Amino acid sequence: MCGIVAYLGKKKALPILLEGLKRLEYRGYDSAGLAIANGKLRVWKSEGRITRLEEKVAKENLSATTGIAHTRWATHGAPNETNAHPHCDQSGRIAVVHNGIIENYQTIRAFLEKKGIVFASETDSEVLAQLIGHLYKGDLEEAVRAALKETKGTYGIAVISSEEPDRIVAACNGSPLVLGIGEGEFLIASDAGAIVQHTTQVVRLGDGEVAVLDREGFRTTTLDAKPIEKEIADVEYSLEEIELGGFEHYMAKEIFEQPKCLEDSLRGRMRLDDGKIVLGGLAQLSREIVRARRIILTGCGSAWHACLVGEYLLEELARIPVEVEYASELRYRNPIIEEGAVVIAVSQSGETADTLAAVREVRDKGAMVLGIVNSVGSAIPKETDAGVYLHVGPEIGVASTKAYTGQLLVFTLLALYLGRRKNLSEATLIDYLGALSKIPDQIQQTLKLSDSIRDAAKDLVSHENWLFLGRGFNYPTALEGALKLKEISYIHAEGMPAAEMKHGPIALINEGMPVVFVATKNSQHSKIMSNIEEVKSRGGKVIAIATEGDTAIAARADQVFFVPDTLEPLQPLLAVVPLQLLAYHAALLRGCNVDKPRNLAKSVTVE
Repeated sequence: MCGIVAYLGKKKALPILLEGLKRLEYRGYDSAGLAIANGKLRVWKSEGRITRLEEKVAKENLSATTGIAHTRWATHGAPNETNAHPHCDQSGRIAVVHNGIIENYQTIRAFLEKKGIVFASETDSEVLAQLIGHLYKGDLEEAVRAALKETKGTYGIAVISSEEPDRIVAACNGSPLVLGIGEGEFLIASDAGAIVQHTTQVVRLGDGEVAVLDREGFRTTTLDAKPIEKEIADVEYSLEEIELGGFEHYMAKEIFEQPKCLEDSLRGRMRLDDGKIVLGGLAQLSREIVRARRIILTGCGSAWHACLVGEYLLEELARIPVEVEYASELRYRNPIIEEGAVVIAVSQSGETADTLAAVREVRDKGAMVLGIVNSVGSAIPKETDAGVYLHVGPEIGVASTKAYTGQLLVFTLLALYLGRRKNLSEATLIDYLGALSKIPDQIQQTLKLSDSIRDAAKDLVSHENWLFLGRGFNYPTALEGALKLKEISYIHAEGMPAAEMKHGPIALINEGMPVVFVATKNSQHSKIMSNIEEVKSRGGKVIAIATEGDTAIAARADQVFFVPDTLEPLQPLLAVVPLQLLAYHAALLRGCNVDKPRNLAKSVTVE
C-alpha cells in the first residue's frame, strides 16, 4: 500500500521515476505523482492509474537528474489529484512523498495554521511538507530531522528542495525504505523491486534512521545525527523474477511458479537420509521453542488461513496447544501471555500494520515472538526474536498464491521440527519428509487441471453466491478458496467447515448454486460425502476437489478435480491449487483485473 521511488544521479530522473512507479503498482494505489528539482520544483499529479500521470508528462523533455515519486492509497482525504503526493510547502520549495500515518497531524496542522500557513489538501502527509518548510533555514537535512522529532506515527519519506537540487533526504519509522547504490547514482524505494533494474546493491534503513544522498555519496545517521555504519546487501531476487516472463498475469505466473518456489523453499532445510530438518533462523532459540506451553499464531487474510492450517499441524505433529488470532483483534484484546507462550506472526510482506502492531503488543507482554515472512529486510523480522523466511521469491499479484503455499510449507517443517523433538519417531519423520519432497512435482501435476477448470468455470461464473466447504486440515483450504474467489472475481463466497452448513447456511442453497467441496481422502471422508448428498438433494451444484482414485465421489459430484494422494496433513498444499486456478479463471471470465482487484492493496501498511 503506497509506494515511494526517488532518484539522484547522472540520468534523466523522469523516466526512471515512472518506471519505478509502474513496478510498485501491485501494492495498490488510487493516485500518483512526482516532483523533480530543476532550478525550481516541478510537480505533476493525477488521480487513477500511472498511465494518466505518464500522459501528463509525455511532452516534457526535462534534463533534471533528481526527483521523487509516489503512488497513494487514500487514508486521510479523498483519492483525488489535490490529495495525491508529492506535497509541497507553502513556499513551493520543499516536496515530500510519505508512506504511513502521522498520528498527531491535527495538532501540528493547527499550530502551523496559527502561523498563517494555508493547507491545500486534507492529508496528514502535507503536514510534514509544511512543517519541514516552516523549519527550513537553508539546510534540508536539519529541517527534516527537526520536523520528524515533532511527529508521532509511522513514516517512510523522501524529501527534495529547489534550493538544494542535488540532495535527497530520506527517513523511515515503521514503513520500510531501501537505498539503492548504483554507479554514480542513488535510488530510494519502498520496495527493492522498484529499483532492481538499476542496482542490486541496497542498504535497508532501520526505524529512526535518516539517509542523506548527494553527488558525493550517501550517509546514514540517527534522528539525532549520530553516524550509523550500514551493511550493503544484495537484493534477494532478480529483475526476471518480477517480470511476467511470458505469462499474461502475475497471478498466473505465481500459481504456476509454485512447484519451483516450494522446491527452493525446501532446499537445504530437510535431509531425507538421516531425517533432519534445518531451520537456521530458529537454531539459537530451539530449546525455548520446544519447551513452549502454548503457541499463538496470528496474521491477516490468507496468512490467517495459513495459521489455521498451522494450528492443525502443530497440534497433530508436535502436540503443543495452539490458538489462532486475527492480528487486528489480538492487538486490541489485552491478550493473556503467560510464561512459556510463543507467538508466531505470519505476513507475506512483513509490513502488515495490524500484524506488526500485534507483534509489539505481545512482545511488550513478555512473549517470545517468531516471524514467518517472505520479504527479507521488512519490518516484522526486525521486531521478532527469530523466524523463518519463505524464500518463494517476490509475489506481485495482490491475491496471495505462492506465498500462501510457502507459509503452509514452513508450518509443516516447523511442526515436524518440533514434533521430532517431542514425540515423533525418526521413521515417522522420514516418511513425512519423503512425502513432502514429492509435493513440488505433485503440484506440477495438479496444474495440468487449468484448462478443465477454466471450462467448468464458464458454467458457474454467472452465479453470485458460492459456498466452499471442507473438514479437518482442509477446512482452512475452503476458507482460502472462498477468499480467492471474492478477492479477484467479486463473487460473494463463504467458506466454512462442512458440518456447519447444517447449522443455518444450508438455507442458502438453491437450484444450481455452486458449492465447492474440498473432499480429499482423509479421516473424515465419509462425513463429507454425506454433506455432498445434503447439497445435491437441495439442488446445489457440487464441485469437488478429490484424491486420485476416489471413484465414489464421481457418482455424487457434478464436477471433480483430482489431486495426487499424499499424507493427510500435507493435503492443503495440493488441494488449494485447483481453488487458485478456479478463482483466476472465474475472474477472467467476468472481465476482472486479476492482478489489481478493486479496493485492494498488496501490503496493508495502515489500519
